[in-house]
Amino acid sequence: MAAVAALLSVLLSPAAAQAAPGESRPVYSYDHAIRESVWVDTRLDGDADGRTDRVAVDIVRPAEPAQQGRRVPVIMDASPYYSCCGRGNESQKKTYDDRGRPVQFPLYYDNYFVPRGYATVLVDLAGTNRSDGCIDIGGRSDIGSAKAVVDWLGGRGRAYTSRTGGTPVAADWSDGSTGMIGKSWDATIANGVAATGVKGLKTIVPIAGISSWYDYYFAKGAPLYDSGPDSLADRVESPDAQKHCAAVQKKLADGAPRTGDWTGLWTERDYVRRADKVRASVFMVHGMQDLNVRTRHAGQWWDALARHGVERKIWLSQTGHVDPFDFRRGDWVTTLHHWFDHYLMGYDNGIDRAPMADVERAPGTWSTDRQWPAPGTRATTLRPRAGTAPGVGVLGTGKAPHGATATFTDDPKLSEADWAARIDERTPAKAGFRTAPLRAPLRLSGSGKVTVTVTPSTSTAHLSAVLVDLGPDTIRNYAADGEGITTLDRRTCWGAGTPGDTGCFQETAADTQKVGYTVFSRGWADLGNYADAHKGRPLTPGKPYTIALDLAASDHVVPAGHRLALIVAGTDAGLIDPPASTPKLTLDLSRTSARLPLTGGAPALARATTGTPRHTAPATPLDGIAPPRSISRMPAAG
Repeated sequence: MAAVAALLSVLLSPAAAQAAPGESRPVYSYDHAIRESVWVDTRLDGDADGRTDRVAVDIVRPAEPAQQGRRVPVIMDASPYYSCCGRGNESQKKTYDDRGRPVQFPLYYDNYFVPRGYATVLVDLAGTNRSDGCIDIGGRSDIGSAKAVVDWLGGRGRAYTSRTGGTPVAADWSDGSTGMIGKSWDATIANGVAATGVKGLKTIVPIAGISSWYDYYFAKGAPLYDSGPDSLADRVESPDAQKHCAAVQKKLADGAPRTGDWTGLWTERDYVRRADKVRASVFMVHGMQDLNVRTRHAGQWWDALARHGVERKIWLSQTGHVDPFDFRRGDWVTTLHHWFDHYLMGYDNGIDRAPMADVERAPGTWSTDRQWPAPGTRATTLRPRAGTAPGVGVLGTGKAPHGATATFTDDPKLSEADWAARIDERTPAKAGFRTAPLRAPLRLSGSGKVTVTVTPSTSTAHLSAVLVDLGPDTIRNYAADGEGITTLDRRTCWGAGTPGDTGCFQETAADTQKVGYTVFSRGWADLGNYADAHKGRPLTPGKPYTIALDLAASDHVVPAGHRLALIVAGTDAGLIDPPASTPKLTLDLSRTSARLPLTGGAPALARATTGTPRHTAPATPLDGIAPPRSISRMPAAG
C-alpha cells in the first residue's frame, strides 16, 4: 500500500503534466484553481483623461505549480465581446461573484487547459467591459492594450489589483510563453499583436480573423457595408467609454470615408504589411463560405506569412463564420491541444511535421495536404468567349477575337445566386461563361484574379466576379442562420467544471442542402479604382477601363462531369453596396481573363477540358443556396 501511495503521489504531482509522454495531462485541480483579476497599464491614454488606460485581465490558473515554485504558460483571448455580445455558439459572457472575482469564463479554454498546466487569460479590450480607454477598431488602442498584457506576462509591464490605484501585481506565476487564440475580432487582435513582433508571443490561433481592416469594409473601393468603423465601435463600447470616446469615434468616421479611398487609418490597421515582424507560429482557421470576414483575409495573410518563413498550419471548412469547436469538435480540441503543447510547453509531438492543411471536401469529410496551396498549383489563364447560344458564353483557353463583347446592366436587386441559377440562359444582369462537362476533376487551391476591360454607360460602376461549380452536390447551408451548422439540445463536457462554469456545451451537427451549383470564390471592385487600388476616380461614360478583381482564397474540387463557370456582373446584392448610378457595362472579351490557382496547372486543365462533349442547356434554372442574407456589421459575436 505504501508503494502504491508513493507511485500515485508521483503521478499526480505538479510535474506530472510536463512529464507525461507526448502530451500534457489533466492532473491539476480546476475546482481549486486560482481565479483573479488584475488591471494592466497599457501606457496609452486613449480616452484623453490625463492618465494611462488600464485593461481588465481575468485569470484562471492551476494552484499547484505556484505552490511548487513552478511557472506556467498562458492561453490568452483578448476580446471586445465579453459583456456586450458573448462568445461561442451559446453567446457566453464573463460572470463574477459578489466580490468581483471571475466565475464563468466563456468557451472551453479554461475547463480543458487549466487542469493540463496552462493559465487561461481573458482580456477586455480597451473601452469595453471593465477596461479604461476607447475601442479603436484594430488600431493602436486595440492592439496596444492586448500587447501590454503579453508584455506584463513576460515581466515587462505593470499591473494593479484595481482599475484605479491598487497594489502592483507581478505575473510571477507566468513562464513568459503566451499563445493567443480567438474567433473574428479576437482573432484579428491576435494577428495584430503578432505583427508587432512582441517578445514572448509564441503562437497565435486566429479563427476567421481580419488581416487588413480596409478589406473588411471595402473591396478595391467597392463598399461591402453601409457603415464604417465608428458604428462598430458604438456597438461594443462600455457605457463609461461612450461618455468619453466621442473624439475617437469622430476620428474613425473621418478616417474611413465611404468613398473607399485608402487613408492613414487603414495603413495603421493593415497587419499584412507588417508580416515580416511575426515571430509566432500561426494556426489559421477559416470558413471558405465566410461572408462576414471573407477568405481574402486568410489568403493574403497566409501568403504574407509564407513569404517571411513563418511556421504555419491551416484548416479550411465549408462553413461560414463558424468556430471549429462547432463543426469538428473532437478533432479540433485534440489538434489544438497538441499545438499548444508543442509551442508553449515544448513537447516534441510531431504537430510541426504533420500535414500543413486540412480542407473540408464535403460536410464532415476532410482531406490533408503537406503544404498549402496544394503542391503543384500554378496560376493558369482561362478566357471567356461567345458561345453558340446567344448570351451564353464559353470558358476555356482560346482567346476571343478582337471586338467580341458581352453586355450586362447592373441590377442591385440580384445576387450571385440569381446569376448562377440562370447560367445557361441569356439574362440582362450578368455575363456568364462555362466550360463543357469536365472529363477529369479540376482542383483550385489558393487565390485567383479576374482582369476585365469594360466600358460603362455612367460615371460610376461596381463589378463582381464569381466562380461557380455547376453540378449537383450536398454542401453546408452557409447562408442560413447557423452558417453551416445547427445547434442541438444535448450537451457534452470538455474538461473540468464548477457550478458556475460547467465546461459543458451544446453539440452541433452539419446543416446541409442539396444544390445544383456552388459559388466557391468571389471578388468585387469599384471600376473607379481602375488606376489605383487605393483611390477612386470618376468614370467617363463610353470609355473602356481595365481593372483586376481579386478572388477570395478557396480550395475547391470541381468533379468530373461538372462544369466550371465564371460570371461577371455588377452589384452582388447582400454582399456589396450598389453604385450611385445603374450602369450598362460592355465587357471586352478579348481583354478579359481569369488567372486561377489550378493544381497541376495547364496540363491539368487540358486533361479536364480536352475532348469534352457539347453541352445541352437544361430547360429549368439550377438550384443553389438561398441568396446571401444581409451580413452582420460586426466581425462577429458568437
